[in-house]
Formats: sequence, structure tokens, C-alpha cells
Amino acid sequence: MRGKISLSGNRQRVGIGIEGRVQGVGFRPAVFRYAVENNLTGFAVNTSGGVYIEVEGESSDIKKFLDSVKYHPPKQSVIKHISLVYSLPLKGEKKGFRIEKSRSAGKITTEVSPDIATCPACLKELFSARDRRHLFPFINCSDCGPRFTITKNLPYDRKNTTMERFMMCPDCYAEYINPLDRRFHAQPDCCFACGPEFQLLEGGKTVAAGIESITNAAKLIKGGKIVAVKGTGGYHLVCNGENAGAVKKVRERKKRGDKPFALMAKDLSVVRKYCILNKAEKEILSSSQTPVVILKKRKACNLPEKIAPFNKYLGFFLPYAPVHHLLFSAGGFEVIIATSANIAGEPIIFRDDDTSLSKLSALADYVLTNNRDIHNGCDDSIVKAIPSGSMQILRKARGYTPDPLPTPLSFKKEVFAAGSQEKNTFSFGRNREIITSQHTGTIDSMESLDFYRDSYAHLKTLFGFRPEVIAYDLHPDYITTQFALETAKKEKLPAIGVQHHHAHIASCMIENQLKNKKVIGIAMDGTGYGEDGDIRGAEIMLADYQGYERLAFLDYTQLPGGEKAITEVWRSGAAFLHRAYGSDFHRLKIPFLEQIDKKRVSAVKEMLENNVNCPPASSMGRLFDAVSAIAGIRNEITYDAQAAIELEMAAGKNHKKPSPYRFGIKPIQIPPHPPFSKGGFKEKLLIDPSPLIREVVTDTEKGVSAGMISYRFHGGVAEIITESCKRIKKERNISVAVLSGGVFQNILLLDMVCGKLKKAGFKVYIHSRLPSNDACISAGQAAIAMHSIK
Repeated sequence: MRGKISLSGNRQRVGIGIEGRVQGVGFRPAVFRYAVENNLTGFAVNTSGGVYIEVEGESSDIKKFLDSVKYHPPKQSVIKHISLVYSLPLKGEKKGFRIEKSRSAGKITTEVSPDIATCPACLKELFSARDRRHLFPFINCSDCGPRFTITKNLPYDRKNTTMERFMMCPDCYAEYINPLDRRFHAQPDCCFACGPEFQLLEGGKTVAAGIESITNAAKLIKGGKIVAVKGTGGYHLVCNGENAGAVKKVRERKKRGDKPFALMAKDLSVVRKYCILNKAEKEILSSSQTPVVILKKRKACNLPEKIAPFNKYLGFFLPYAPVHHLLFSAGGFEVIIATSANIAGEPIIFRDDDTSLSKLSALADYVLTNNRDIHNGCDDSIVKAIPSGSMQILRKARGYTPDPLPTPLSFKKEVFAAGSQEKNTFSFGRNREIITSQHTGTIDSMESLDFYRDSYAHLKTLFGFRPEVIAYDLHPDYITTQFALETAKKEKLPAIGVQHHHAHIASCMIENQLKNKKVIGIAMDGTGYGEDGDIRGAEIMLADYQGYERLAFLDYTQLPGGEKAITEVWRSGAAFLHRAYGSDFHRLKIPFLEQIDKKRVSAVKEMLENNVNCPPASSMGRLFDAVSAIAGIRNEITYDAQAAIELEMAAGKNHKKPSPYRFGIKPIQIPPHPPFSKGGFKEKLLIDPSPLIREVVTDTEKGVSAGMISYRFHGGVAEIITESCKRIKKERNISVAVLSGGVFQNILLLDMVCGKLKKAGFKVYIHSRLPSNDACISAGQAAIAMHSIK
């Protein structure tokens, strides 16, 4: 807060500018109440920069008013900055305090609230027979309801949302203008008389409307049917979570393979019935963001195996929209599958056009839709609680988007960062913050590209972004890279290519408010594109926002069949065995060598020996795949990182703490990457996986359990990361370590690495507001571009 209220004068008029998340969260109504309580006149108004207030009254009352605003704002608001203007002319108003019509002039800098789960007060009304909104499926107030997904423009007023078409009835308008009402200036406010309506469709035809449509849908779900249900950010495919036949049918229609489904439980007691739940997990589940939380399954859990095949965890979330609560109430079930309505790999369906409804009809037996448009498709967020008690975000979307990330330095120019191809997000950088989009998925189809383009256009318009610089991933085949370069060419803007893992490290640095000082960056994932066109997924670098120097990396191993080895992970197993044992690897007593057809193994062996279609890769993700295959856990996968996930789950708890497997490590001489190129060649550390692979094979042939092999492998990876960092610290005198990359979604490995590094005297930084997977790439690209602008 700038300035200080003077108590020497009797009466003053003060102008107050408030920036941050102050629209769509009940901020102006709260300001109104505080002004009335302190006998102040004046007004509050939404602006493109936030909320502007003028108050007139006794100096002591203005001070109390400001204290209330600053220390007791609405719970969903976030105040970033308060500025004060003194000595405004007194107006001597007679009408008291008022809320004025929004002003849209000027550059947009205010924030948009994410969608907020139905609050307890609205839930109480929803099931109160005496309330006029009893069973109303769009009930909301200033403290809850849709925000980001219905917002078309700013300032946040009804006319700038998809509620514009619904004219308030006299009763709702009376609430809207009543400063004592919870719905005072609640923009989506409505009721049965003036609000949207649900319909139940079968084969594109309406079979029920209003509350009857929800009641009938609940009965259909109870009976084993699949219903596409329109929620806040898109459609879910919903079926009875206890009906194995229905679960199987959803899996087949979505073409989902073994990827786990999200489960929605009626309440926390149901979650406890099936999963072990700690305090942190309970708080996350019950939060206003209501993400899907990954939880340890109870041994006595009797839910169908097809919900999460070969998995010790379940992803649960709680009802967050009124329609969810009504379905549970009418259906009498406790748990439902609530998975994104789409074919695997495509974006969530959120529109109501003929094409979308046709797709939904092919996926579901019935469609429960409504006539309130969703302007911005937004999938459910997915999170995990980690041993430290904090939260790891795996997918950032509904409830957490948009969420501006503050930066330690200001952008000289506005930046658009296109992001990666997998698990994509894009980002805009401006002033002292980065705004990252909702999860847009893998951009590899026309449907996903359309969703990406639409989301880009919407965020650009919503916040008034005018990019002056564009950042992109170096991979030339990424559709996002091509989009970025085409946009730069069309708008005649400079474009900056950013190396994949440098962006990873920069994203974690910016998230943790680190300034432009060198750190030891540890980037571990499946695939990242290097400057020489090589495949990287395991490198330790000296990095800041302006550049990086590769100091240690996993030695390159062939990938027989290229991308085919990503899904047929036994191929990676064969490649690492060939590297460690040579051409006789096929004679080893390894499970997958006995399970895979001999002709296929022989063909891969020939590819490796002749180096045909075997691109070299330095990838920790592929090493995890290889060990999973060698240990007999997984030969082929049906979803991303399945082999690594099942390898982690196999480890369990080993109280005896067996010794870790050992990598080889040796110094080599290679040229550094600019701008760290002064002084020519420098010593790097080459990490050799072959000694570790030989130990894994020895244990496998001895009949050692997969759990023990997994635990020793994780310990070995943690040990080589720590040893490499210790050597770099000794040579470069740097003791700050930054971890990023999808491999660090592995909680066992993350815990081991953090523990060992801290014990070795490192200050360790990890992700908490951004996912560590490729969803963080765009924020890192923006941060690097910020420091590349001259």
C-alpha cells in the first residue's frame, strides 16, 4: 500500500486503486459493506485494472475502512497492490456509498477468478424445500460458481459472460442490488424463473427437461447407462462407479487403454471407504478448487479393477457443480466415473453444436445438457500431496486457471510462449507476471490444434495481450513451434527458440522467484530436443535465464524403432541390454525375452546391431521403461509413462533400505553451449547406465522381487544425481539445485533426490504451482525470452 492516511484532518476524500483478483469474487460488495459500516460516502467500480474506489468521510473512519479491505477481503480474492490518491475535492454526497457501472477504458491488467466449487451456503439452499432455489442446478452466489469458463471479456460484468442472454427476474434483481444479500452483484445470479435449464437427450432428441432431466439421468446412471453430463468446464462421461460392466463400456468407447479414470465421490466419507486419506489430502479435496487428488487405494477396496488397472492409486474428487450434488441425491449411488468426454488424446468436449453433440452421442447413451454456454473449455485439475505436506500439480486447469505467476523482474515487452507439444499450456508474459493457459493436452490433431488456437485467441482478447516477442520449443516438428513461427511471420515479430530442458529449469526458477543467478538445473523426462537435433531426457546443467551449460548427462542409447520404443517399452529394455551385454543379450533369462515373440526380438536385435532406425537418446524416461521391462513389470504401455508409474508403485516401502544400484560416471571433453562458451572445451560428466543394467539383470535372474529391484533402481538414480551435483558444486561453487521434468512426478524419486541433496548441503527448489511435466515449459520459455530481449 502506497502512502499513509493522515489523521490530522477531520474529513477527507481518498481515491483507492486495487489490483489483483478482485473481480468475480464479491470484492465490490465487501467494499460496499465496509464503507457503510464506517459511514463513508463514495463509490466502487470495476475497471480494466481491477477495482477503483473513492471514499469520503472522517480520516479515522477511512483508516478503519482501509484496514478492513486490506486484512479482511473476500476469501476468493487476491490483492496484489493498493495505491492511494489523497486530497481529492470533497463532494459532500447525500446518497451514501454506491457501486457504479464498470469502466472498460485502458489496458487490461485485472485478474479473472477461476471457477469456484458450490459453497456451503448455496448447498444448504439447494436442498432446502422452503428455498425458492430448491433443487435449482445453477445455484451460485458471490462466493461460488462459474467464473473463467463463462467469461468472454473484462471487466467481469454479466454482459461480458455467457449469462448475458438470461435477463434477471424481479426477485433475482432485488438480490443483485441488495447490499445485505449474499448475491449482491453476483453476475451469474439466476433462478428457475430466469436462468438456464437442463435437458436430457437420447439420440439427439429431448426426452426430459428441467429437474426431471436430472432425476431421469440419475436413474439411468444407477442402472448402468453412460450419460454425458455438462459441468462447469465441459462434459463428463458419467457411469455408476460400482458397475463393472458400465466402467468397461466407458473404457472401450473412449479407447482409453489402461489409463485410470477419475472418480467423483458423494462426500469425504465415501473417499475414506476406498482410499487412505491424510490431513493434507482431505484439505485439498475439500478446497474450493476441488481437483482430482491421487490417493492410495485401500487393500479392501472393492471397486471394479477396470477403473484403474494395475494401479495402487485412485483419483478422487468431490462434486463441485450443483448438478453433481443433484445427481448423487437423486440416484442414491456413492461413487461415479466422471471422466472427460472425449476420445483419448482429444480435448474435452464443451460446446453444444451439432458436431459436439454427435460425438457425445457416440460416446454416451444419453446426454444431459443445458443452454448456458461454456466459453472456455477447461478440464479438471489433477494433484498429489507429497511427503513434505505440500501439493504437486500434475494437470493445472479448472480451479487453478488462470493463476498469474509473479516474476522477480519486469517484462520489457509482452511475450507469447507457445509451449511444448505434450501436456501443452501456453503463456503470456507482461509487466511482472506470467499468465499460463489451462491444460490444452497433446497438440497432434486438428481438434487439439483448434482448441489450442481458440484458447490462445480467447486469452489474448480477455487480457488484452499484444505480443511483441514470441518464444517456442526448438523441436521443428512440434505443431506449437510451427504455430509460433507462423504467428511471428504473420505479425512480423521476433521469435526466440528455447531449448526444452532449459525451459524446464527456468520455469521452476521463476516459480520460486529466483533471480537471474546460476543454478544447478536437473532436468529429467522422456524427450527433449537438443540444439544438435538429438533426443535428450536426462541432463544436469549450469543455468540462468540467459543460457545454460550442459555439465552432466546420461549416455546415449539406441531407440530401436524410434517412437515405437515409447509404447513398446521392451524395445528400450532390449536396447539397454544390448548396450550392456552386446549381441548375446537375447540369451539372458529376462521375462520379456521369453514373453515377446522370438521373431520380434530377433528383428530388434538386427536393428540394433546394424543401427537401422535406432536414433540415439539420452533419456531417463526410456531408462525407467527399460528397467520396468527387464524386471518383468511392463512390456508395452497404453498411456504415457505407464511403465514408469508401475515401476514406482512396485517399490513399496523397504525399511531395510537396500543398497542402490550403481551407475558408471566418467569425465569427457565436449564444447559448452553459448553463452557459456568462453574458454573453449570443458570437462563434462558422462553417466553410464550399463553397470546398473547388469545389476538389475543379476537380481532378476536370481529371482529378486520386482519391488526390491525397483527400490534399488530408484535409489541408484537418486545417488547418481546427487553425486553429479556434488562434483559440480565442488568445481563451480554453486549449491542451489533446481528440479524439473516429468520424471519428478515420481514421488519416491523426488523424495529420495531432495533428501540426498539437502543432506549434501544443497538448497533445493521444486515445482508446486506449475506441473513438473511439459505443462511448465511455456512459463520457462516466457522467462527466458524476457531475459533475451535487447
